[in-house]
Amino acid sequence: MTDSSIQLGGVKLQGSVLAAPMAGVSDRPYRRLARIHGAALAVSEMISANPALRHSSESLRRTDHSGETGPISIQLLGADPLQMAEAAKFNVDRGANIIDINMGCPSKKVCNRRVGSALLRHEILVGQILDAVVSAVDVPVTLKIRTGWAPDQRNGVRIAKIAESAGVSALSVHGRTRQCKFHGPVEYQTIKQIKREVGIPVIANGDIDSPQKAKRVLEYTQADGIMIGRAAQGQPWLFGRIANYLNCGIDPGDPHPISKRDTLLTHLSELYLLYGNVNGVRIARKHVSWYTSAIGNVQVFRRRFNLIDKPDEQIEFVRRHLIGPEG
Repeated sequence: MTDSSIQLGGVKLQGSVLAAPMAGVSDRPYRRLARIHGAALAVSEMISANPALRHSSESLRRTDHSGETGPISIQLLGADPLQMAEAAKFNVDRGANIIDINMGCPSKKVCNRRVGSALLRHEILVGQILDAVVSAVDVPVTLKIRTGWAPDQRNGVRIAKIAESAGVSALSVHGRTRQCKFHGPVEYQTIKQIKREVGIPVIANGDIDSPQKAKRVLEYTQADGIMIGRAAQGQPWLFGRIANYLNCGIDPGDPHPISKRDTLLTHLSELYLLYGNVNGVRIARKHVSWYTSAIGNVQVFRRRFNLIDKPDEQIEFVRRHLIGPEG
């Protein structure tokens, strides 16, 4: 077995498979399951650095890590160096062990505010933000980026060098530009080039959806680890499958259907606990859609589930019907 740990400044990750931050997905229930099932780190949903939003119910919920296994990584979104530095200090005081900076989100809403991947077009500002945040906190600072703004504007290598010079501890790179969003093939060549050019850990991200694909990407890019995003929606056990394959060369395959069902039931229970009954029932529907898609279940199950508006009835429906009464 090889040593798959990743050193992020003073924090050592016990593994090389990480759970990506995803808006509306990587909340506390998701992060807890990702860690239980083998992710070495599960980064929070992005949190605005705007001080006016710092104490909003949404921001406080996103920074609630009760019951989570460390290290705790909080992702910040913003374009003002001072606000980003202050937000980093605030979140370290609330228990963050790692501060992650979002320069990868491709959504139009985010980029119109000149944050997320829009910052890749402003290299001087990137350096100012990273310098400010690294100087403000005594925990590792990591950065998530794309390969550039557009296919003809791939500046990921320059951004990576700026990050290393600022003292960033690691870099996660999604192998698409902002213009590509989540469409078209992932381009891993830039990630490979970034790894050659910098001495800090580089994490490869983008369309890694199986243990075999993870190994191919690592071998090609020579990256230090991988980050799994959308592929793990509805199948948190994917983290463990990939980690086991990378460490031992053995893919244990998916868990038994009963285990899958029980994982979903745990996920639902934690959603109700975090969001309350009304919002928890609503949010549960998209997760059930992902779980049943990964399991290969039929549309009729999801349509019936989406008509249920009470937590206990959702739980009972899943328990009775997901794998059948004989399950």
